[in-house]
Amino acid sequence: MKKTTYKTLIKKTFDEVCSLENNGDKASYIPELVKIDSNKFGVHITTVKSVKFGIGNYQEKFSIQSISKVFSLTLAYKILGEKLWNRVGVEPSGTAFNSLIQLEKDNGKPRNPFINSGAIVIADVLLSNLENPKEDLLDFIRNLSKNQDIQYNAKIAASEKSVSFRNIALCNLIKSLGNIENKPSDVLDFYFDICSLEATCEQLSELFIFLANNGSAMHNNSSIITKSQSKRINALMQTCGFYDESGEFAFKVGLPGKSGVGGGIIAIHPNKYAISVWSPKLNLKGNSYKGMLFLENFTTATTQSIF
Repeated sequence: MKKTTYKTLIKKTFDEVCSLENNGDKASYIPELVKIDSNKFGVHITTVKSVKFGIGNYQEKFSIQSISKVFSLTLAYKILGEKLWNRVGVEPSGTAFNSLIQLEKDNGKPRNPFINSGAIVIADVLLSNLENPKEDLLDFIRNLSKNQDIQYNAKIAASEKSVSFRNIALCNLIKSLGNIENKPSDVLDFYFDICSLEATCEQLSELFIFLANNGSAMHNNSSIITKSQSKRINALMQTCGFYDESGEFAFKVGLPGKSGVGGGIIAIHPNKYAISVWSPKLNLKGNSYKGMLFLENFTTATTQSIF
């Protein structure tokens, strides 16, 4: 598809979604996220042919929240390879992203890396295998693109920590069942840092383009992960990337992706593009209301999906 076509369709779809009522609510259980202007709306696409286009608030930073779990998973997978799946599963959860009941039933092995318990185990894996986990993960993320302006937000990390009783319970339960190696307090501090990462829509689409490019970075053609690993991470995003709405996203959008309660969504079309959307109001499943609508309408307009 030509550059002008992507640009035209994004502008048209953006205007259509802008005209709709902005339903949903911000993630009120994280105090810092309540302060965000709910009318923000941005989109940016980066293609494997180096076409780039953004519209709306695509250059404004926001808290990417659970989208960052793809980065920590990628680094853990790069380090451990297939051994990683001894610690965390690859199945949709079928229950809430912070379920304690399912975790106990599964003897402390989370269903997938994107629910909270799974991301906590991934944080533990990185703590055990990196000399300076917080700095090393940030360096890894920054090296995915030319842009080095990616950072943690200490205020958001502290805000999450202040209300994260459920995550504390999850981590302690996993520890009691033998699937956490480090001190739970250290694991949780790192987990909150991971979720506090900030980026713009433009930065996100550039950071994620390696998953549309068979695991290789676009800016220097370096191999981040293998083609097989890239395929499997995309598969996990397809089946588990949207909490209890992953099936709905696959049905309506037809792309691998990952959402965050900060209102961001990243979607990947392998061998074509990475596209990011940000709109802070969430639907009942915890995904961006306008972001989901935009991507559904955009893939309908392009007539392109992985299916």
